[in-house]
Amino acid sequence: MAAAEQDLLEDKIQSVRRRDRRFSRHAYYFVLDALDYTMSTLGRDALTGEERHVGGRELLAGIQEYAADQFGPMAAPVFERWGVRRSGDFGEIVFNLIDAGLLSRRPTDSRLDFVDGLDFDETFARKHRESLERIAAR
Repeated sequence: MAAAEQDLLEDKIQSVRRRDRRFSRHAYYFVLDALDYTMSTLGRDALTGEERHVGGRELLAGIQEYAADQFGPMAAPVFERWGVRRSGDFGEIVFNLIDAGLLSRRPTDSRLDFVDGLDFDETFARKHRESLERIAAR
C-alpha cells in the first residue's frame, strides 16, 4: 500500500474512532486484514464486483482462522485488549468501516450476521489443542 493510501486509511479509521471509541485502531486493521485473508482463502480475491462479496458468517470463520494463525491461544486476550468481547463486536467494526466508505455491503447484510458466531475462549483453546496434537503426532 502506498504511503498516501495508508495515510488516507489511517485518517478514515481515526475518524471512525472519534465517533465510536469502543474498539482499538488495531481491531479495525485486523478486520481489514482478516477480510483479505478470507477472500484469498475462499478464492475471491481475484474476482470483481458482487462475486467478491464475503458475508458476515464467512468473515467470522476467516477471522477465527486468521486470529488463530496470528495469535494462537492469545487471540482472545488480544481481542479483549482491543475492546472486542464477542463476535457481534466484529459486526460493529465492519459496519463502522462500511459507514466510513472502506467496505461495501449488500442490502441483506446485517450486524445480526455476526451475533453468536464465535465463542472466543472455546474457539481459540480448541484450535491451540489441535495445533499441539498435530505437533505431538510428528
